[in-house]
Formats: sequence, structure tokens, C-alpha cells
Amino acid sequence: MNPLASRVVSFICICLLAQPVWAGKLSIVIDDFGYRPHNENQVLAMPTAVSIAILPNAPYARKMAIEAHRQGREVLIHLPMEPISRQPLERDTLRPDMSSAEIQRILREAVNHVPYAVGLNNHMGSAMTSSLSGMQKVMQAMAAYQLYFLDSMTIGNSQASRAAQGTGIKVIKRNVFLDDTQNEADIRRQFMRAIDIARRRGSAIAIGHPRPATIRVLQQMLPTLPADIVLVRPSQLLNESERYYEPMPIITASKSVFHPVRQCYVKRPLSPVSQAKVFRQLEEGIGQSDVGTYIKQRWQTWLE
Repeated sequence: MNPLASRVVSFICICLLAQPVWAGKLSIVIDDFGYRPHNENQVLAMPTAVSIAILPNAPYARKMAIEAHRQGREVLIHLPMEPISRQPLERDTLRPDMSSAEIQRILREAVNHVPYAVGLNNHMGSAMTSSLSGMQKVMQAMAAYQLYFLDSMTIGNSQASRAAQGTGIKVIKRNVFLDDTQNEADIRRQFMRAIDIARRRGSAIAIGHPRPATIRVLQQMLPTLPADIVLVRPSQLLNESERYYEPMPIITASKSVFHPVRQCYVKRPLSPVSQAKVFRQLEEGIGQSDVGTYIKQRWQTWLE
């Protein structure tokens, strides 16, 4: 390969390998699956990194779980939990006053109804997730399964993270609800807010629903996702370092207290390195990598 071609290949490799390092990670989960196959099939036509959460007692729960898994899509159980407000509830909605045995039964049946689930998030649940004793029973029941918990954060004082301590259950949290309204302009703003959070904090989780307006917005915006944002599954955020998250302000009646991000300081200045040396080292390292070798081989084919 001539020197010019070698440099072009190395530059392509740098571009390909650099994006995952700097990209903000955005996870999108669509809740309430299992009742509207027409709408839900439109979601299943979206990129497979878009994950779905299925109501376990919905009539199409098993069918949707099997189809999503066939696509390689991540499946969660959308487990009904009691809200503070009075409203119609799904069958087997978890309540804080339930016994551990009853919660174990409900979870066992949910796992059977939603095959291939790797995670669980709450449907409603402001009363349940704000109960430490109630969520401790949930986490203890989940310990029998290899599931993570995505906290939908339907209430600010959720006890899910505290309840999971010592159980081995990993907890991640929703950052943005996409569709509190069915106004497409509002949904677009929420989508852009999720992108902004992903850029600033390193990652963000957005939850939406299989409603026509939400589907139209996602169909429009996912193909034009900015180059510095990459779609990921929720499970890919389970081991994210805390450095990716900005501390949220703690607000009291009298003042707001902010915890600044800890910074690392260089004790001794590093020796300056010329641009030529940097690119030479990058070229050598990437050129010897598996990706670089593959592209070089393909490049030779293209030049023939």
C-alpha cells in the first residue's frame, strides 16, 4: 500500500474508533407494550437499540416479547405498582402492604408471561417505589432472577436504590419522560432534552409510550440523531462510572446546595508532544489493530 493510501486508511480508522469514545449514550425504552400490536409493530421497526417494556398481563405480552427478542432487542417487564393517585389498576399490581410471598408469586408469573426479559421497570408505582419496605420485598424477589431494575422515577423520593443495597440488583434511573403530553412539539423538546443530558452527563435514559404522536416523532428524529450521540440498550448503562453523572442539586427551604464534580489535577506538567508525533503514533497503533488490518485489506481490493 502506498504512503498516501496508508494515511487515508489510518484517518478513517481514527474516525471510526473515536466516535464511541466521545459519544453521549442515549437509551430509549418504550413502555406499556402488549395491548396495541399495530402501534407496537411500528416501534419494532425502529433501530433494535430501542428497548421495550411489556405489561405482563397484557394479551399480546408473550408475542411481543418473542418478536422483540428475535430481533435482538432488549426486553423488560413493565411491572404494575401502586400509585398514590386513585386510578384503574392492572391485575396483580404490587402494593407496599403485600407479603413477600405474594410479591414473589406476581414476579414469578410476570417472568413466565414475558420471556427473554433481562430487566424490570415500574408501571406507575409512586406509592410502591416510595416505600422502602415494599421495595425491599421487590428486590429480594428479583434476586432469584438475573434482572436489573430501571426506576421509572414516577416520584422523586423513590427508595429503589436504597432497597437494592445488598441484594446484587443493579438499579438505573429514568432521566426524561418523552410524552407527558401528546403534542409533537413537546415530545421533540423532550427528545432534545434527553440528548442534551446525554451530552452533559455521558448518558441518559428516556421513556416513552407506543402512542401515535410519540411514534411519529421517533420515526422523524431517530434517523437524524446527532453524530455525537449513540443509541444504547439500558443494560449497557448498568456499569457506567459515576463520573458520567452530574450531581443533582439538593434544594432546601432556605438555600440550594450544589455538589461540584470532583476534578483530577496533574501534579507535574507533561512534556509537550508535536502533532506529527501524535499522528504518527496513532497511525502506527491503529494500523496494527484488527480494524486497521481489515480496512487495509479492503482498501487494496477497492484499488484493484
